[in-house]
Amino acid sequence: MRPASFVLPRTVPTPGAGDFAIDRADFERVRALIRQRAGIHLGDAKQAMVYSRLSRRLRELGHPSFASYLHWLESSAEAAAQHEWQEFVNCLTTNLTAFFREEHHFELLAAELRRRAGKRVRIWCNAASTGEEPYSLAMTVAEVLGTGADVHIICSDINTKVLGTAARGVYPEDARGLSVERLRRHFLRGTGTNRGFVRVRPELRRLVSFRVLNLADTHWKLDEPVDIVFCRNVMIYFDAEVQRLVLERIHCAMSPSGWLFAGHSENFAASRDLFRALGKTVYQRQ
Repeated sequence: MRPASFVLPRTVPTPGAGDFAIDRADFERVRALIRQRAGIHLGDAKQAMVYSRLSRRLRELGHPSFASYLHWLESSAEAAAQHEWQEFVNCLTTNLTAFFREEHHFELLAAELRRRAGKRVRIWCNAASTGEEPYSLAMTVAEVLGTGADVHIICSDINTKVLGTAARGVYPEDARGLSVERLRRHFLRGTGTNRGFVRVRPELRRLVSFRVLNLADTHWKLDEPVDIVFCRNVMIYFDAEVQRLVLERIHCAMSPSGWLFAGHSENFAASRDLFRALGKTVYQRQ
């Protein structure tokens, strides 16, 4: 709770010549637009972050102010403005990830895959960012069942730039979370100008498909029910209303008794009618 004397700044100071000021009205417009477009709730303290990320778009497009840029976005029907909506969303999404983050989830996943050995399994990794998480899932599948198993991983994100990185499957060879053994087994080392980088092996890459998906959109639909969902550290960016809507949609997309993996700071106790807790940040579809 803020102290009674707390006052939000009217503008973010301009760091130097040629930069822009963002006032409170601009910030409130951005907050409303990103919630409308992506369901993301930006807190009062995010004004400086919005300035930092969107001012680059203003420079690139030649807009003299945030007001000019936002007016163009909202009112222009030209193709460039329609394309810019995706850039707007890309700028304001957060993409923190690593290989095998929260490793206990992958241990639980391995046990569940062994239980489902010989069966068809569909896994959905949403808000997959630059691909470390879906490829961690694919490595777990390969290590438990082999790459010939009837397992498919759907990798989705609202941010087209990070999804492009995920589809390429190229990472620094010192990427956090990758053991020497997993680097040897699941990646190809780069040579020449690609030295210092690794690429996901084709047999692992074939387990994964990629698509742009906005969780807050009420019209998305997966091609078939999914058995396991990784939706980790996503709900923290939504307010309670959007969280509930997204959880209802995920629930509908899952097979009976499917598993949902959440982030360590997320709690779905308010949606016990949809999911019951199995353990630490792991839930089962009701």
